[in-house]
Amino acid sequence: MRFFGRSGRRLSVSVRRACRGRAWSARAARAAAPYSVVRLRAGAFLNVPYDDEYELLYVALVAGLVAFGLNPRATLELPGPERRLSRILRLLKSCRYSFHDLSRVQLSHGAPRFNMPLELGLAVALSAHGSAKHRWIILEARPHRAQRTISDLSGTDPYCHHGRVNRLLSELSNALLGIAVQPNMKELRAVHRTVRRAARRIRADHGTVYGARAFKDLVFAATDAARSVVRTGAHR
Repeated sequence: MRFFGRSGRRLSVSVRRACRGRAWSARAARAAAPYSVVRLRAGAFLNVPYDDEYELLYVALVAGLVAFGLNPRATLELPGPERRLSRILRLLKSCRYSFHDLSRVQLSHGAPRFNMPLELGLAVALSAHGSAKHRWIILEARPHRAQRTISDLSGTDPYCHHGRVNRLLSELSNALLGIAVQPNMKELRAVHRTVRRAARRIRADHGTVYGARAFKDLVFAATDAARSVVRTGAHR
């Protein structure tokens, strides 16, 4: 703490106390709101199936990422006239992490869905040739299936959630072991319970959890829940 003015003269007691008070208030504010918009710095791009079958895992993924201090991002929040692929590329470049769930390999309305593998390829290229800091993480529902569906990724082990929420939260803990905020499983489940209840209200309000406003409301609910539950002072 500086106790001397720019002229070199010692500051008065009252001024020094005011400085201490301001510094303490700033520290207290930062500690009281570790999940404010300012603190959710590292973006996490979501590349997942947006359908009813995946909804429970989608809500859990948003809750878990926010509990780890990450800021979920999705193409859902980027409406506009710009070409979709351009929006995806711009969003990917802004994110430190990307999560790619390749569990939806069955036909949809008689045709395969290639969006998830395509966006994974963009992330791999970004990490290799664009931003060395970008880290891509693969999720799957069945162990070893990715070795058959996308064999070029041989040697990369997906995090397998088996289609279950608790397993997804556990696999997030494994995937994000090295980052600063480390909630334990009890905290992750508590955040998820709160966000799951909020998701019901959001669906009732908007008719879906996958719209632009619904996504924003879901992230806000997760941020509020994590601020109340997760202790950020200790790395566990």
